Order: sequence, then C-alpha cells, then structure tokens
Amino acid sequence: MSRFKNVINFFKSLKFRLILFLILFGIVPGIVLKVGIVKTYEDRSVSIRTSEILSQAKILANQIVSNDYLNYPNSTIINAELDQLSNIYDGRVMVIDNSFHIIKDTYDLDTNKTIISEEVIESYYGQEIKKYDAENRYIELTVPLVRNMEQTGNTEILGVMLVSVSTDSSHLNMEYLARNAYVLQLICAVAAVFLAVILSIQLVKPFHKMSKSIDEIKTGYGDDALAVDDYTETIEICKKFNEMLGRMKVLDDSRQEFVSNVSHELKTPLTSMKVLADSLNSMEDAPIELYKEFMGDIGNEIDRETKIINDLLSLVKMDKSAADLNVTNMNINELLEQILKRLNPIAEKQNVELVLESFRPVSADVDEVKITLAFTNLIENAIKYNKPGGWVHVTLNADHQYFYLKVEDSGIGIPEDSLEHIYERFYRVDKSRSRETGGTGLGLAIVKHVLFRHQAQLQIESELGKGSTFKIIISKARLAPPINSKDLLSGTAPGSTPVLGV
Repeated sequence: MSRFKNVINFFKSLKFRLILFLILFGIVPGIVLKVGIVKTYEDRSVSIRTSEILSQAKILANQIVSNDYLNYPNSTIINAELDQLSNIYDGRVMVIDNSFHIIKDTYDLDTNKTIISEEVIESYYGQEIKKYDAENRYIELTVPLVRNMEQTGNTEILGVMLVSVSTDSSHLNMEYLARNAYVLQLICAVAAVFLAVILSIQLVKPFHKMSKSIDEIKTGYGDDALAVDDYTETIEICKKFNEMLGRMKVLDDSRQEFVSNVSHELKTPLTSMKVLADSLNSMEDAPIELYKEFMGDIGNEIDRETKIINDLLSLVKMDKSAADLNVTNMNINELLEQILKRLNPIAEKQNVELVLESFRPVSADVDEVKITLAFTNLIENAIKYNKPGGWVHVTLNADHQYFYLKVEDSGIGIPEDSLEHIYERFYRVDKSRSRETGGTGLGLAIVKHVLFRHQAQLQIESELGKGSTFKIIISKARLAPPINSKDLLSGTAPGSTPVLGV
C-alpha cells in the first residue's frame, strides 16, 4: 500500500511533470520533423518526376501528331521513342485514338482494345491530367494529341497519350531516409530522457532544500529564517513563509504571555484568600468583628475571581465564534438607557455624574448581547477610572449610514505610550488603581473583539489627568458579510475601514 502511494505521489510530483514535459519537448519535435521531411521529400520527388515525364510526353505527342502516327502506327521512329520513354521511366505508354482504341501499348497487353476512363475522357476536352497514387506507387499522366487547323486557326483533338510511371525508386529513397530518421529520433529520445531526468532533478532541488529547511524549523522556533534564493518563486515563498513564521512566533509569545497573565490574575485572589484564611486559623480567640472583616475580604476576592473567569469566558466565546453574530435590528437609544440604568448605582457610589444625550432615534443591525457587553465595559471603565465628583457623558448621534457613540469622561486619562496597549489582555495603565476598582484588564479587549465583529471604528483621544474620549462608529445596516478580525487588522478585507484608531 505504501509503495502504491509512493508511486501515486511520484506521478503527482513536479519532478515527474518536468520529466514528462522535457521528454515530450525532445521527442515530439523529432517525430514531427521526421514526418515533415519524408512528406516533403515525397512531394518534391513526385513533383520533379511528374514535370520531367510531362515534358517528354509533350515532345513525343507533337511528334506523334506531325508523323500522323494514329493512322500509320508502324512508324519505327515513333515506336522506338515510345519504348525508350517507357524504359527510361520504368513505366507504360499507351496511344489512344479519338475512338478510344489503343493504337500502341508498350507492354503489348491491350493493343487494339478499347479504353474508357475518366482521365482519358477529360483529356479529349484538351486537359492535361496528372494523378499520383501513393498507395500503389505510380504516377499517371494524360496528354491530349492536338493538331492545329491552319485554315480555321482552331485545334482538333486526335487522341490521347496515357503514361503510367512507377515511383518505386522514390519510395526506396524515402524508406532509406525514414530509417535514418528513426535512428536519429531514437538517439534524440534517449538524450531527451537523460537530459529530462538530470534537469528535473536540478530544477526540483531548491524545493527539496526548502522542504528540508522547513522540517528543521518544525522542531522548534529557531532564529534561522528560510532562505532559498535559486528562483524568484522560491524567494517569494521563503519571504511569505518567514512572514508567517514571524507571526507564529508573535502568536506563540502572545499565548505564553496570556497564559502567564491568566495564571497570575487567577492566583492573586486565591493567594489573598489563603493568607486571610491562614490568618484567621492562627488566631485562637479572634473577635467576631475581625472574622466578619476577613470574611468580607474573602468574599470580595471571590467576586473578583468570578469576574475574571466570566470575562475570560466572554473572550473565549468570541474567539470561537469569530464571525458568528446573532444580528437583529435594535433600538440603540433604549439599549443605552438600559445600560446606563444598570451602571447608575456604580456611578452614584463613585460620586460620578452619568449623563446620556441622544440627538435622534437610532436603530441598527447589531448583536444585542455582544454590543451590550462592549458598551457596558466602555462606560463602566469611564466610571471606575474617574475622579470623585467627576462626570461621564454618553452621546448618541447618527446619519443616513452610521451611528456614532461617544463616551467622554473627566477621569485620570491615559498616557500616550499606553494608548496602543490598552486593548491587550490584562494590560493596565494603573495596576494599583485597577485592583481597587475591581478591574480585570480584559474589558477593553472584549470591546475590541466586539467591534471587530461589527466592522466598526473606535477612535480614542486622551489627556493624562484630564480625561478620555472614546468614539465608536458603526454601520446601521449590516450589508457586508462578517469579516475575520485578522483581515480587518491587516487591511485586506474588501471595503473595510480601520477598526481602531488613536
């Protein structure tokens, strides 16, 4: 079975196709050339022989007419010339009168017999007939015996001279030429096969080098890049492969970092709970107030752990269903009112003024669950990372094609060097404050994923110590099919716009 598979793979390989092409390239022209040469020789030989015989026949026809041979067929001179023509060209000559009687037959087989054929009949109308029979190897000519009438200036057809000549000698030459051509063709075929094998091995060698290099790289991510510069094509393949390898390295590093961050974030609340529990266990007569305080802290850590897990699950679900949106037409005004109603207790607790301003009714095709999650995270971040007595303004507007959601706050702001990192998972601008507010570092990562799915734009303006403005632009009608986030980031998605802009 394995041997059969190897045979199939060989027939599908580039090497086999190159060998086949080169063999055909070497053999087929030889075959065509051989056939062409033999055919050309045959046509040329027949043409020359026909011209020679026709010339001699015309001269002899004039002599037959001038000597009145048809009435006096015993002319020694004419008979001798007829026999000579027959012998020289290894053929047969017949002289036929206007009654279709054979006056003279150089073979002495049909003398005084009647002959009626298409060629003879046509010759009685003054036509010279030339016919070549390749199968039987002969040339047949008919020459009219014409007498000019001096009194009237007209011509009179007295008879026909029929000449049949063998072409065996030409065919012998053709066979000799064909044999030599076959030998030459065989030599060319052997040379073509040999060269085809050698050339195919050389031409395919760069691809084997690439395959070997890739096998070496598969064992791990080394520092060496793939480099096979034999052909332009291999250079391009190597370039694309190295780009892919670079992306894989980045993804691998990102995955390792993500796992490390997840481990750290999940471990921190557990460590805190363990410390609190151990502290309680080490106290023999701890007051009830201390128990309550420690149990409250443990409860807070459990809530924090739960939030981290829920956010991670949200991200995982969105990663798995990259283009899986449950799109419905939603009233965005009502959706925002519900979100702000849920977040208002948090804002009051933080002493932050939360305001919604809608300029016009807006309805759009969105995934209610995902877009709610994104809007909630964005507004909640603006509340949590704000100043006591600060404000958060949520503004909704629209035109004929897009709706615009703007979230402005009077918060702590984002440093310029952190703007490009804020969407990374577990990235925090202020780690200490993030822990105080219960942040997981996943909120903006969730926002980014949701906006990817909706082919939206997110623009950010921020000034440290003065606040931030997040502006979302989303199409009201989802006309285009869902696009993978990788395509949106690379800018290769047709008709797409940048998803994130700072």
